[in-house]
Amino acid sequence: MHHLTKNIQFPNVNEANKDGLLAIGGDLSSERLLLAYKSGIFPWFENYEPILWWSPDPRFVLFPEKLKVSKSMKQVLRNSSYVVTINKAFKDVILQCSKTKREGQKGTWISKSMINAYTKLHELGYAKSVEVWENENLVAGFYGIDLGNIFCGESMFTKMSNASKIGLITFIQNSNYKLIDCQVYTQHLESLGAEDIPRTKFLEYFEYY
Repeated sequence: MHHLTKNIQFPNVNEANKDGLLAIGGDLSSERLLLAYKSGIFPWFENYEPILWWSPDPRFVLFPEKLKVSKSMKQVLRNSSYVVTINKAFKDVILQCSKTKREGQKGTWISKSMINAYTKLHELGYAKSVEVWENENLVAGFYGIDLGNIFCGESMFTKMSNASKIGLITFIQNSNYKLIDCQVYTQHLESLGAEDIPRTKFLEYFEYY
């Protein structure tokens, strides 16, 4: 287990343990967070834990050209009254994500320090939010890190059936990303075409960042 110092650097991702845990400690400064994402690393820890840094193998990703949209979902999209926007309410999205209860978690991992850190990245133009509205009410959304040809998804929330799927599908279909980093497996994202790939293949996409 690597313990990070004040120096803004990370160990080689190949030194992560079998669960993908690479390092502990450090801070959530914009400089460190950006270095982490550009290296295929992300922070993930409970509110009561120190900062934990991960680089799992395999990596759960979605290739936009492999996006799966079922016939029933296509019909929902055609008949939907939802409005999808980008970067219209970043703070509201991340706050809603922080309030969403996750199965198997004791509490939120999106602490006040995480909210502040990602809001700063948003102000710098790296963190992006996608919002789904119904009658001007925010009913779903997600946020992540935009690295140009890669979008690193962080968290999402939904209050209405299919709203988060509509937001994600619309976002992917109207973007030019080569890869959507989903980090770890979820059944929801698998239904949309996400898959596991080796970490070595995943990191190849960062060579051209």
